[in-house]
Amino acid sequence: MSKILIRGARVLGGEPQDVLIDGELIAAVGTGLSAEGAEVIEAGGKVLLPGLVDLHTHLREPGREDSETVLTGTRAAASGGFTAVFAMANTFPVADTAGVVEQVWRLGKESGYCDVRPIGAVTVGLEGKKLAELGAMHDSAAEVSVFSDDGKCVDDAVIMRRALEYVKAFGGVVAQHAQEPRLTEGAQMNEGVVSAELGLGGWPAVAEESIIARDVLLAEHVGSRLHICHLSTAGSVEIIRWAKSRGIDVTAEVCPHHLLLTEEMVRTYNPAYKVNPPLRTERDVRALREALADGTIDIVATDHAPHPHEDKDCEWAAAAMGMVGLETALSVVQETMVETGLLDWAAVADRMSFTPARIGGATGHGRPVAAGEPANLTLVDTAYRGQVDPARFASRSRNTPYEGRELPGRVTHTWLRGKATLMDGKLT
Repeated sequence: MSKILIRGARVLGGEPQDVLIDGELIAAVGTGLSAEGAEVIEAGGKVLLPGLVDLHTHLREPGREDSETVLTGTRAAASGGFTAVFAMANTFPVADTAGVVEQVWRLGKESGYCDVRPIGAVTVGLEGKKLAELGAMHDSAAEVSVFSDDGKCVDDAVIMRRALEYVKAFGGVVAQHAQEPRLTEGAQMNEGVVSAELGLGGWPAVAEESIIARDVLLAEHVGSRLHICHLSTAGSVEIIRWAKSRGIDVTAEVCPHHLLLTEEMVRTYNPAYKVNPPLRTERDVRALREALADGTIDIVATDHAPHPHEDKDCEWAAAAMGMVGLETALSVVQETMVETGLLDWAAVADRMSFTPARIGGATGHGRPVAAGEPANLTLVDTAYRGQVDPARFASRSRNTPYEGRELPGRVTHTWLRGKATLMDGKLT
């Protein structure tokens, strides 16, 4: 592989430096670097970050290739600056056996655009009744360490306890979709004044908070690792803060859309804003931003949820829940967290690369931008501002809530182990 010299990049938002890539590794970081025969990238003050890591992605393959495939999903990931994604288990068939997770893992290796780490189902068929083959998935070629029934809650306390006990044996983590099913029957949006005015079924905050409260206590009792998916309420933040103060081994994620959008958007009845968990109140948004800033919430995860046109271009009640997010995540974080002064770029690298890689055990990702480290990198033009055009997405689906909205920042380059997957904003 040829050498690449990135000249004048602001590493983690700091002073401009040069970064030399030689093969799969970073060879040097400093000023005034040179290398004979190297391809030179003039960064011009753009921000250089470690490759982003998404702990919560839906790639849909196998079974829903009309929405997304591993190839199109990883192309979208590279476009958004990601070098590793964790693929959720709610595929058809469900990723609840070693065979299915290995299939997803191999498809990821064949795509070449980013590393794909499959997430195994907690229960067989996501039915919440019987533990899936957790040990076999961990021992497979995919080396699964994260398990989730995302899309459904593991609402049976005994099953959840057994899962936590099982993964403890090999240092795994259970990622919970916190949604008490009986409290959300027929729910269409956040429960509150707006849902009452619109006549839509309400989704109460307590449906999320009650499951989180139960599960942090179970994790404490078992002494195991728990991760909370797409946390969305101020009350959930307080429960996580309390759990961490007790030393409970819990981590939590927030999605970009919950940092920016509120339930007020539902007044448009545009199904692009229909998501699980639902968009919440302005108060919740403020609490989530503050919690991400102070470390109560550990990471940003996209919950990239592609759907075909016919599943979204319909009346609100019939529309599927979910939004695509890989290609807009960093821009939303820049607007909500960096431009508000809540995070600097070094902290963004922590929330979107270092920590998600650590939680998921993504070896080689989430590493410092330093000599000897894998050359998993992304270069961001933070001065750019432009309107979101879903027609330009690499994802197979277009269900974004940001169509036509102006967002800051644009990923111009992504490198996976020294190989460019995105160059000048175009996939290689």
